[in-house]
Amino acid sequence: MRTITDLKGTFTLHNGVQMPYFGLGVYQADNDKEVEQAIEWALETGYRHVDTASIYKNEEGVGRAIKNTSISREDIFVVSKVWNSDQGYESTIKAFHQSLSKLQLEYLDLYLVHWPVEGLYKETWRALEHLYEEGLVKAIGVSNFLKHHLEDLISDCKVIPMVNQMEFHPHLVQQELLDFCNAKSIQYEAWSPMMQGKIFGMQEFDKLKKKYDKTASQIVLRWNLQKGVVTIPKSVKKEHIVSNADIFDFELSEEDISFLDNLDQNKRIGPDPDNFDF
Repeated sequence: MRTITDLKGTFTLHNGVQMPYFGLGVYQADNDKEVEQAIEWALETGYRHVDTASIYKNEEGVGRAIKNTSISREDIFVVSKVWNSDQGYESTIKAFHQSLSKLQLEYLDLYLVHWPVEGLYKETWRALEHLYEEGLVKAIGVSNFLKHHLEDLISDCKVIPMVNQMEFHPHLVQQELLDFCNAKSIQYEAWSPMMQGKIFGMQEFDKLKKKYDKTASQIVLRWNLQKGVVTIPKSVKKEHIVSNADIFDFELSEEDISFLDNLDQNKRIGPDPDNFDF
């Protein structure tokens, strides 16, 4: 099990880059004051990792928040993703520079292929390799790639993905995929760790909440980290941003980690990476 210390702690990617294992997701946060305020609160709380994407249409707001903070750029891990309609070699290069411009940044810490678009993701990956070689991005990775997508990509890529960002929560553990990524030194990362709020109605958490004197979200986020999974809960509410980060004063027992693992139903909240049409 990797060491979990505090909110600014990191996991080391296979190229040596330190990736903060806890971050703020900004999906559905608007491009104006909402996303700026959320990032300001997160940075004040101690977060050092912000995850956006071109399709979120809030990169300008993210950029303004980073520009307006007194925290050094080098201390903030910024992530964006290339959208499906921009995939392909030249169009990915163009999309990356558009994201960089909107974010008002000179480089990204991590750039991801958002979905495995059939017939395009290998060319898209080649573009990411080029951006990585040019030093415009510190690390490159993928999102929503299943084992067979990863095997296909790895079979003829120059750089193995450093990260795979996946839907991950108690009803979708995908332990075999997690094990495969660990074996290949691909850092696993969770999106939708709280099942879009559905964990709050799960009675299975009642005993754990009493045992640890923690909320369901805090228990799930701690479970993510203890499984070696980077997590990026999204919120635009200050109390949730602060509360989500309050997970470094307790540790789940192995028994309770197994209990959460066994809630797995292979049930998705989001789209199936093998069957999406956007």
